[in-house]
Amino acid sequence: MNTLQIADYIVFFIYFILVSSYGIYIYRKKKTSGTSSKDFFLAEGSLTWWAIGASLIASNISAEHFIGMSGSGFALGLAISTYEWMAAATLIIVAIFIIPMYLKNKIFTMPQFLAKRYDDTVSTIMAVIWLLVYVFVNLTSIIYLGALAISSIAPISFEWCVAGLSIFSVIVTLGGMKVIGYTDVFQVLVLIIGGLVTTYLALTLLSEQFGFGKDVFKGLAILRKEAPDHFHMIFEKSNPHYKELPGMSVLIGGMLINNLAYWGCNQYIVQRALGADLKTARKGILFAAFLKMLVPVIAVLPGIAMYVMHHNGMFQKEMLDFTDPLKPVLKPDHAYPTLMNLLPSGLKGVAFAALTAAIVASLAGKANSISTIFSLDIYKKYFNKNASERKLVLTGRWAVIISMLIAAIVAPALKSLDQAYQFIQEYAGFFSPGVLAIFLLGMFWKKTTAQAGLAGALLTVPISTVLKFLPTWTNGAFPDYPFLDRMTIAFFAIVIIMVIISLLKPNPERRSNVTDYTSSDLLTQDIEENEHVIEMDTSLFKVSTGFIIGSFIICGILVALYTVFW
Repeated sequence: MNTLQIADYIVFFIYFILVSSYGIYIYRKKKTSGTSSKDFFLAEGSLTWWAIGASLIASNISAEHFIGMSGSGFALGLAISTYEWMAAATLIIVAIFIIPMYLKNKIFTMPQFLAKRYDDTVSTIMAVIWLLVYVFVNLTSIIYLGALAISSIAPISFEWCVAGLSIFSVIVTLGGMKVIGYTDVFQVLVLIIGGLVTTYLALTLLSEQFGFGKDVFKGLAILRKEAPDHFHMIFEKSNPHYKELPGMSVLIGGMLINNLAYWGCNQYIVQRALGADLKTARKGILFAAFLKMLVPVIAVLPGIAMYVMHHNGMFQKEMLDFTDPLKPVLKPDHAYPTLMNLLPSGLKGVAFAALTAAIVASLAGKANSISTIFSLDIYKKYFNKNASERKLVLTGRWAVIISMLIAAIVAPALKSLDQAYQFIQEYAGFFSPGVLAIFLLGMFWKKTTAQAGLAGALLTVPISTVLKFLPTWTNGAFPDYPFLDRMTIAFFAIVIIMVIISLLKPNPERRSNVTDYTSSDLLTQDIEENEHVIEMDTSLFKVSTGFIIGSFIICGILVALYTVFW
């Protein structure tokens, strides 16, 4: 039942007070005499490695994980965990090769990198695309899924949940990146504890139903026995869900492209590390990689447990969607809210707080990045070039409020979705191939021209759209590729186009747009002469012994997991 007891309200109220108090404490402690734009948007030099790592995960994990990923766990099984486990490997690549490029060139926003490497046209086009995706895909889906979850476990209407989450998130975001970064540490702790509580309930409930008492390990054994088809990481073509997760593409194809674009070229992710030094940033990213390994435990296993119980006759009504009372349909995204409603008084409040923490932290991170891009790459560049630091911060705060309002208005339109997590991945994937191509060629191929970058920016959505709808337009004559495979095709098509354009019409300048250095001695005079130059100090690609050991541990765990659950 969607009710909360007094104990649940007390737990949630304690959580709310602790987050608010801690945020106010951090704001006052870290507050300088005057709030600068760098301080507000990046928390420059203020975040520790554990704050960066926790903030990365808090911004990443939200309702789409608890609700959407559990729903996909119900429908697809453990294979959906590949988004998390391969992300851990991707974070290592980002920490070694991509973050040094940003920090060396003092990059604050992703459009700034594009302006520095290519030109303002490429930068502005991508800035507008990012703003649209962040508002209409990311913010909107998180608010929708969050409100859906909370309204299903608490006696609060969907509309009031949308309003409450939006307002709470705005309050956190207006404090700036310092408040977001440090409150995210507390948020991550709450969401992990709450997530583990729900997983424990699911496994012990399953064990009880099969006559073994409250035994977590028996519950795990029952999962594998009762749903063997839900414990394969790599799908064969004969699998009915092959289109969602197409075979090896989850390792070396579209999944890698998706992850590199998300973790390496994404403002609301990279922004956490941009205000730190390289050593601190790398430690934080490695910490985030370890935390990513835990996500399937709290987000996917509950969905599989619910699948087994539903398959054995339990929760038949709870898993149905009655939008059309005459034709109720099975709704995988009901799996997690159903489990939360089974929690005893008090523990349900913990899970409620965990879900709220995930939603608010993710919304705050994305809203902060929206305000950063709008203020620094749109407002200052085109509307007020002489804007003061105070004016930029004020503009950023208004951007937070307006973007959250728009997302809250649009969110109810997503009610028709089946698996929201897959929706997010697919439509965000329309932009990922072009974004990654532009960034990788811009960083690591000297001959890439601004015209090529412009082509990549303009073609990423049309190419992805054509690949998705061409099978329908041609009545099946063109193959209907899985969306991860479409990302791979789009990525290489854009890369080829960019290479051809760069070779046919090379830069007129003698000096290339990427300057190599084998040491930290930079030719500053030469750099100043070329406006669009990216400095590459290859010595920064060297990592510490501790980082190497941590990376090997992560890769070893991944090899073991994919070997066992192949």
